Parts: sequence; C-alpha cells; structure tokens
Amino acid sequence: MNEKRGNRKFSHCNFSLKNRRGMMNKSGQVTIFIIIAIIIVAVGILLYSFYPQIKTSLGTAPQNPSSFIQSCIENDITNAVSKLSSQGGSIAPENFIVYNNSNVEFLCYINEYYKNCRVQQPMLKQHIESQIKNQIDKNVDACFASMKSSYEKQGYTVDLKTGEKRVELLPKRIVSTFNYSLTLTKGENVQRYNPFVVVLDNNLYELTAIANSILDWETTYGDAETTTYMTYYHDLKVEKILRGTEGKVYVITDRNKGNKFQFATRGQIWPAGYLAPTL
Repeated sequence: MNEKRGNRKFSHCNFSLKNRRGMMNKSGQVTIFIIIAIIIVAVGILLYSFYPQIKTSLGTAPQNPSSFIQSCIENDITNAVSKLSSQGGSIAPENFIVYNNSNVEFLCYINEYYKNCRVQQPMLKQHIESQIKNQIDKNVDACFASMKSSYEKQGYTVDLKTGEKRVELLPKRIVSTFNYSLTLTKGENVQRYNPFVVVLDNNLYELTAIANSILDWETTYGDAETTTYMTYYHDLKVEKILRGTEGKVYVITDRNKGNKFQFATRGQIWPAGYLAPTL
C-alpha cells in the first residue's frame, strides 16, 4: 500500500513538474515573440526615419523626372478631357443646349426652319487639342517648377529651360509633349532630359472621328442614323436624344472603357404643326 501511495505521489510530482516546465516554455515563447515584435517596430521606425539616406547609400535614384511630370500633370489632363467630352469639345461653350447638367455645344447649327445645319467646328480634332493645352497650361509650368525645387532640395544643381507645349489626339491615346530641357548636376554626375511626354490611355480620337461622320450626315441629309454605326462598330453605343425645336444631342460611348463624347446639333427644324420627314 505504501508503495502505491509513494508511486502516486511521485506521479503527481512528476505531472506538476511537467506542467511547470510547459508553462515556463510558453512564457518564454511569449517573451521571445514580444522581443521580436519590438525589434521589428524599431527597425521599421529607423527605416522610415532614414529612408532617403538609405536610398542614397544603396544607390537608388529618386523618382525620375519623366515619372514626376507624368504623375503631376496626368490628372489635370484627365479632368480636362472629361469636361471637354461632356461639353462637345469646348471648356466654355458659347452656343449650347443643357443636357444632364452639362452645357453641350452645338457642333452643327442653324437658326432657321427647314434648312440643314452648318458645321461650327470644322477642325474639331485640332480645336479639342488646343482646348486641352490651354486648360493645363498653368499647371504644366507649376509641375516643372515643383520638380526643379524638389531636385534642388536633394542637392542637385538644376538647369531648366522651358519650351513648346503640344497636345495630340492619336489613335487610342492622347499624347502631351513638353519640349522642356532639364539638366541635373551633382558632383561629376550630369543627367539631361528632353522632351517630356505624358501619355493618356483614351480613345477620344476615335470618338471624334465618329462625331465628324455624324456631322457630315447632318449637314447633307439633316439627320444621322445611329444604328448604322453600332452595326459596324460593336464596341460603340451611339444615342440620339431629340429635344424638339431645341435640336438633338448625340452621345457616343465606348462600351468597354466607358469613355464618351457628346455634342448637339440643330437643323431641319420644322414649325409646330408640321411633320418633319424621316431619314
């Protein structure tokens, strides 16, 4: 009996000892995890505080000038294109119809009964390019000034010469070219950049080509059949919204990208009580 009791006591003590060791191991693991976490946080703070110096010591260059200008001006170009596309190609239309809270410019207009409209912007593509350029002009100069200041703070000697600004509607993209010359000098390291090009993924070129085709129909026949375009161009949605004696609004939408171009026409207007002929 004493032997059994002794064994039980021994087993109990052994179990308690194992429990204590397990608890100590777990406590030790928790302590190690806490220490590791503190080290990670400390390293993170150091990296954040000394990131520019670390980049320099590792030979990592700051954001390159072309990327700087692209990121600085891209949103301004996007906003200008969006506004122009909803207003018939003009930032501040003078002769327009209000549609969906936008002043949509008449690209073809006549203020007489029975007659076909006359094109108001015969050089639509060039007009839109000029409008975009004028809209972003001041921001472009501000972006280059900001870039110059940024590099000077990094210890560079900066020589910046301004030049011509050009915006082009091209197939599937809008290209803005700034013929500025930039020279960065630090010690014996000399870097030169010219020109600066910002590319926007947008098919306004194709949408305005369809708009010009519709304008040809309007000037020749007094109307355009929108389903014809959708038959040939399956990615396009072409709508014609009739506004009585005010005229019409055409909305051309790219089904895939959501880009759109809308404009107004006014021609072949018939007095009240007369039934206008259909195309």
